Amino acid sequence: MSSEDREAQEDELLALASIYDGDEFRKAESVQGGETRIYLDLPQNFKIFVSGNSNECLQNSGFEYTICFLPPLVLNFELPPDYPSSSPPSFTLSGKWLSPTQLSALCKHLDNLWEEHRGSVVLFAWMQFLKEETLAYLNIVSPFELKMGSQKKVQRRTAQASPNTELAFGGAAGSDVDQEEVVDERAVQDVESLSSLIQEILDFDQARQIKCFNSKLFLCNICFCEKLGSECMYFLECRHVYCKACLKDYFEIQIRDGQVQCLNCPEPKCPSVATPGQVKELVETELFARYDRLLLQSTLDLMADVVYCPRPCCQLPVMQEPGCTMGICSSCNFAFCTLCRLTYHGVSPCKVTAEKLIDLRNEYLRADEANKRFLEQRYGKRVIQKALEEMESKEWLEKNSKSCPCCGTPIEKLDGCNKMTCTGCMQYFCWICMGALSRANPYKHFTDPASPCFNRYVYTI
Repeated sequence: MSSEDREAQEDELLALASIYDGDEFRKAESVQGGETRIYLDLPQNFKIFVSGNSNECLQNSGFEYTICFLPPLVLNFELPPDYPSSSPPSFTLSGKWLSPTQLSALCKHLDNLWEEHRGSVVLFAWMQFLKEETLAYLNIVSPFELKMGSQKKVQRRTAQASPNTELAFGGAAGSDVDQEEVVDERAVQDVESLSSLIQEILDFDQARQIKCFNSKLFLCNICFCEKLGSECMYFLECRHVYCKACLKDYFEIQIRDGQVQCLNCPEPKCPSVATPGQVKELVETELFARYDRLLLQSTLDLMADVVYCPRPCCQLPVMQEPGCTMGICSSCNFAFCTLCRLTYHGVSPCKVTAEKLIDLRNEYLRADEANKRFLEQRYGKRVIQKALEEMESKEWLEKNSKSCPCCGTPIEKLDGCNKMTCTGCMQYFCWICMGALSRANPYKHFTDPASPCFNRYVYTI
């Protein structure tokens, strides 16, 4: 190795180490070489998909995924003693989401770049091309179909490219070229199967998004402080960001108040809701247990086919069979009517307590025809009619009668004086002030000047 080559290599490796961080460039320890990871910048809303007619049995076939990041291309290289004066670096180019044919096209272009830079260092030019021009060079646009290629190898030295080779590799036409002729031994699609490729891409995209989020500064619209993303959390649907300290206090207050369905984004009128995983990350274990329990309870309450065992000591949820009014608790084996929550009574109408007659009557009067028929089937038409009649009678008595001050018997006054006699208990009382009168001298109430009803004995309308 000449001193010029040695110095050029050292300078190039030192320059790459200063330009790229440790995740993008690592110098080899035992040989003169290293490894570079090329992270491509994807356009917004970049989509990948797997064709539904794939030979491999895939659960994800035919679905599209929007991603922000793809796993890096990995360029491993070793510098020969006579680089850069005579020989190019030896290398392998591997990637998970490019087919062997596409990787081979990139390898060929790296060879061409060396020819253009022969006698000069070329690694930086290779890395810039892979990072900035790979998508355009291979005609990759969204949506991009993931494929598994045949990893058949041919010797690089014997696979001489024709003048039109790059065009065939670069576009869709490359798929028409025989795999045996175009796959380079230096091109490696580093993935086991199409299904594992999808999962690796989605996992990498999520991890990369989290890393980018954690390194940025965000303004919390609750405390109005700027904090790193690692100290913040965002709602998945709306992407509004708040610091974890503020969200922790907000979640804890809502959970203590039992408002587990209201853990919405604090942004006014924003419907996004925190996920259970986000809540668990922020609140204490005991408080999360309360949240989990109340969330399950509220979810069950919204399910039309779930009722609860009416026994106070049980209260477990019970699945209700369609069209059946009997529920059987799986814990205490209590059989009950799912309508009135009393012991199951078969086809007999549900019993109605005196206190519920008013509610039943009001519910029946407000109901449409379908609900009226349902109430008649549930309680019986005669019970409904009785409730209506009793309420009509009660309303009439309230308007046209007064209750005896001693026994409460309704009394209607048609004519006569204001001294009344109850037909139930025979008690004398005043119709004006409803006070009880003396049995020995009931008229004193009307002749005594100190009485509030003095001289009002005569009936007046």
